[in-house]
Amino acid sequence: MNIHRTVAVSLLALSAGGLPLAQAETLSDAVSAALATNPGLQAQRVETEIAVETVEQARAQGRTTLDLSGSAGYEYIDSNAAFADLSGTNGDRPIASAQIQAAKPIYTGGRIRAGIRQARAGVDAAESQYDAAVQDLVLQVITAYVDVRSDLEAVAIRENNVEVTGEQVRAASDRFDVGVVTRTDVSLSQARLEGARAALAGAQATLEADIANYQFLTGLTPTDLAPPPPLPPLPESLEAAVQIALDTNPDLAAARHAERAAREAIEVARGQYKPQISIVGTAARQETYNDFTQRDSSVSAVAQGTIPLLSGGLIQSQVKAARLQRSQAQRQIDTLQRSIRAQIAQSWFGYEASLRSIAASERQVEAARIAYDGAKEELAVGIRTTLDVLDQEQQLFEAQLALVQAERDSYVAAHSLLRATGQLSPDMLLLDGAGGDSR
Repeated sequence: MNIHRTVAVSLLALSAGGLPLAQAETLSDAVSAALATNPGLQAQRVETEIAVETVEQARAQGRTTLDLSGSAGYEYIDSNAAFADLSGTNGDRPIASAQIQAAKPIYTGGRIRAGIRQARAGVDAAESQYDAAVQDLVLQVITAYVDVRSDLEAVAIRENNVEVTGEQVRAASDRFDVGVVTRTDVSLSQARLEGARAALAGAQATLEADIANYQFLTGLTPTDLAPPPPLPPLPESLEAAVQIALDTNPDLAAARHAERAAREAIEVARGQYKPQISIVGTAARQETYNDFTQRDSSVSAVAQGTIPLLSGGLIQSQVKAARLQRSQAQRQIDTLQRSIRAQIAQSWFGYEASLRSIAASERQVEAARIAYDGAKEELAVGIRTTLDVLDQEQQLFEAQLALVQAERDSYVAAHSLLRATGQLSPDMLLLDGAGGDSR
């Protein structure tokens, strides 16, 4: 028996026996663990830090730069100038030079300022993407948490189904021994028992898979999972949910910041058309060693200007590419808006349907339980057959499973709606038990 099955069986045994565990693991614990340890989220945080560095890189282009250079070696001179041999000009001689240069951009046609704005927009986009990653992770943890809990309930129901069906097999065998029922009744009971065992094996496999997913997201092995807290307040209407999403959805915000960065990229490209002016200061010294040391020193401060006249179509192409990238970013915003509207509608109507499903499932469970109890009593007096009782028993268990699934779907759909609106942040998610559906 592997660790997942051991955990599941232990939880079910403790739940069935009414024995309390030392400390229940809450949804808040699971979300906190995921936010602290999930490697995907940590990678997204690094993306934000990288974007911050691009701002510094853009600012550095407008600051003064200082370079120091030097060289040393030998040179050979063969000159026919008068007195060259007497003066020691000809021949081999060591030579060394050093130069320090400072440059300060004065005018760049707005290219540097646009680059800084572009980098800041990139930071905003990265932060919005990080916010989106946080909300995605929170939704995944919530889904995994309620999946494990509903799986445990399903396994418990399936185990009870196996136990009850086994009792039906024993009862049918006893009735067959005294000639009350036929062998067909016994075979029907045994067939239902094997079907119940197969369904139990499937439910246990689903539980193990969901436990593995929970461990992947949180790094925790589920122990006793406490009931999830009540829902945070939800939007009052579908139209309100759509409007909130258009204002706060982090994916849409990231796309808008990306479009702003693309707009500034156009200005960066256009700036290459304009003159570039810098102040350059240089101090240099050269020493030549021969019979005597010759030193040459120079100091200069000049204004350097560059006017682009012909770039072979490079600048034009860069401007055109920047415009196309902005157009692409605008189309991505439109696509996201449509996608978000669809997500909200799907989550909204899914949540409403799940509420109706919960109410109907509760009524179905109550009616199925009454029908099952009545069928057992009628079987005892010979009014019902074994098949009738087995059918009623199956309907009861299926109704119980439908109720568990409906409750799970309702909780997930509500939080999917919050994620689509951009409100599923750990701060807004009331994991301490406060809040509730405001609709």
